[in-house]
Amino acid sequence: MSVEYVVPRFDDTLGALLVGFSVSATAFGMLTIQVFTYYRCFPQDKAGYKALVALIWSIAVIDQAFVGYGVYFYTITNYLNPLPLATGKPQWTLILQMTLGAVVGAIVKACFTLRVWRFSYRNWWLTGFLFLMVLAQLGTATIFTVKCFELPSFAHMIALKALGSLSLGIGVVTDMSIAAALCFYLQKMRSSHSTAYSMINTLTIYAVNTGLLTSTVSLSTLVLFNIMPTNFVFICLYFVLSKLYAISFLATLNTRKIIRGRGTDPEGGKTPSFSIVTDSIQMPIQLPVPTIREELLAGCHQKS
Repeated sequence: MSVEYVVPRFDDTLGALLVGFSVSATAFGMLTIQVFTYYRCFPQDKAGYKALVALIWSIAVIDQAFVGYGVYFYTITNYLNPLPLATGKPQWTLILQMTLGAVVGAIVKACFTLRVWRFSYRNWWLTGFLFLMVLAQLGTATIFTVKCFELPSFAHMIALKALGSLSLGIGVVTDMSIAAALCFYLQKMRSSHSTAYSMINTLTIYAVNTGLLTSTVSLSTLVLFNIMPTNFVFICLYFVLSKLYAISFLATLNTRKIIRGRGTDPEGGKTPSFSIVTDSIQMPIQLPVPTIREELLAGCHQKS
């Protein structure tokens, strides 16, 4: 399709890049603090969980480096040269950054889907549907990345509007579905175990806030991509989205003991059980599968 080339407006191209990079750097700093807190407060977690945290943080490092290089390319390497913005091919690190963000989002959503599996008493139909949504979003994001490398210029991004909208739309639906499923089964659990009301209510709030935050940013990215597909405003939000997924996952890990009101374990100590204990009678309550330990552990924790 033919595209008329015009000198780009720096406000919604370079300006959006700089704003997105700044906010993304702040989010990356918050994520790094969360990672440090996790390794300091949970030394007895299984090696698999520690490796998963390291993997997510490593991807976030590469993601942020790609964003930084993209900003450097357009603002320093091509200083006072608007042609790369108007007629050049999309910068390769910005394209790959989209894929890295989709990978982090898929990992986090998969872990939260495992939480749904346990809260729903191993409902295979529901969790299978959610896993398919996660894979569909990752697959469409990967195809979008491949197609971006084939574009002759960024101005032709409008040709990928349908594919990009589909990928972002699946992400929004997946976030909302996971949050809704967690809330539904938590409410069912609360009606069966009244003494655990406070803890389950806190978990519900966490589920709602996590799903609302990521789905809102995803939806905003989707809307901006459809309104302004040929500038960098939607990319500005996407820079931050992957960090928000990672932060929500680390926050889930780090608030396990806060939710049950016991503070953090001393370094080197064993993680105590996650039995619900009432403040008045200090009596553990036996719950059916999944156990409270499984429910309060992060989404990807397995039964000890």
